[in-house]
Formats: sequence, C-alpha cells, structure tokens
Amino acid sequence: MTTKHSRLQQWERTAAPYLTAMSVLFIAVYAVPILWPGIDPVWGRICDGAGLLIWALFGADYVTRFSLADGRRRFVRAHWFDLLVLLLPALRPLRALRLVFALKVLNQRAESWTRGRLAVYVGGATVLLVAVAALAVLDAERGQPGAAIDSYPEALWWGVVTITTVGYGDLAPVTMEGRLVAVAMMIGGIGLLGFVTGSVTSWIVDRVAAGPKPEEITREQLTELLDEMRSLRNEIAELRKPMRGPEVSRAPEG
Repeated sequence: MTTKHSRLQQWERTAAPYLTAMSVLFIAVYAVPILWPGIDPVWGRICDGAGLLIWALFGADYVTRFSLADGRRRFVRAHWFDLLVLLLPALRPLRALRLVFALKVLNQRAESWTRGRLAVYVGGATVLLVAVAALAVLDAERGQPGAAIDSYPEALWWGVVTITTVGYGDLAPVTMEGRLVAVAMMIGGIGLLGFVTGSVTSWIVDRVAAGPKPEEITREQLTELLDEMRSLRNEIAELRKPMRGPEVSRAPEG
C-alpha cells in the first residue's frame, strides 16, 4: 500500500463526519428560503452565501482527494459523477443538482450507520429523497407560468405519488429543472420499491418456512398403521362370517 493511498484513506476518514454535517447544513440553508419565501432578504442572502461556501468546501474536498490519489485519471473515472454534480450546478437551471451531492454524502454515512438494518436504511433513504426532491421541485416550479406546484405540501404529495409510480397526474412539473427532478425521483422510486418488494417477499417466505410443519410419518409408524388396518380388516371378516353361512330353512306353510 502506497503512502499516497494511506493519506487518501486517512483524509476520507477524517473528513467524513465534517462532510456529513455540511450536507445537513447545506440542505437546511437551501430549504429555508424555499419554505419561507417571505423571509427577510438579509437572511435569504445569508442562506445563499452559506450554500455557496459549503459548495466550495465540497469542491475543495474533491480537489484534495484528487491530489492524494495514486492514479489521477483512474480517480476521475471512478468519481466522474461527483465531478459532474459539482460542476453542473454552476448553471442556474441545474442548481437543484447540488442536493444530489449532499444526498450522496449522507447516503455513504447512512450505509455505515445502518449496516445490517436494511429496513431502517431504506425507510430513511426514501423519506429523505421525497423531502429533498419536494424542495427541489418547489424551488423550480413556484411562480412559473402554468405551474401547479406552489406549496411544500403539494410538492410532498407530488413526491410521494411520483416515487411510488402511482402517477395520478393531478400535479406535474412544467419547468426543465422540475422535470429533471422528476426523472431522478422515478429512477429512485423504481430502485427503492424494487428493494422493498423483494424484502417483503423474502420476509413472507421466511415466515412461511419458519411456521409449524406437519409431522413426518416414520417407517415404524407406517408399519404400525398397516398392521392396525390388517387387524381391523380381519375383525370385519370374522363378523361377516355368520352372514355367509347356510340360510335357516323356512317353516312349511300350513
């Protein structure tokens, strides 16, 4: 193991809790101006500034890991999604993609926190995905011409309907950014629901397999049963013998 690789692993272990805290804080400062659109402009600018600062720290973490990697081209190929999500949100219509990076960091930590407890992990991931996607779609849709999603409860309802693939059609995004969020929700919904369905099916099968089983008949029990049947048949034959004897002669008619 090379020295650089050891330093990279040490950096990732050291930075992991700070990145997790920054991800939670980033989602919070992203959500505040969306959930309270009438917030004082000063606080709105503070939230925007904090979001940009945290995003810059995410970028600094990527650059640090890139510099510590053994093969930098291999590192970029292995972490191309991180780089893409870091660069694309510089465009205003793709600003919601910043949430994807924050969710990715939280997901990595959740995998270690809930190791061996898949139900907790999947449940938490589903709730977080719906809540964050609702924020993103509300940010994209509110105030746009023809938009039907204008409040967070409506956005949450849209998120639940979308991730479960029910698709009532009562609420639908009309902007490009909102539709990108919808695509991500659809893909996430298919994966999560497939996992949930498989888990429930496996649980049912395990419960059925663990249930009471009929007692197996041993060879000795089968032999005893056959002997009893033979004995019973012999007894019936003995009882029927008098019925098969010579008939009693009738008395002569007078």
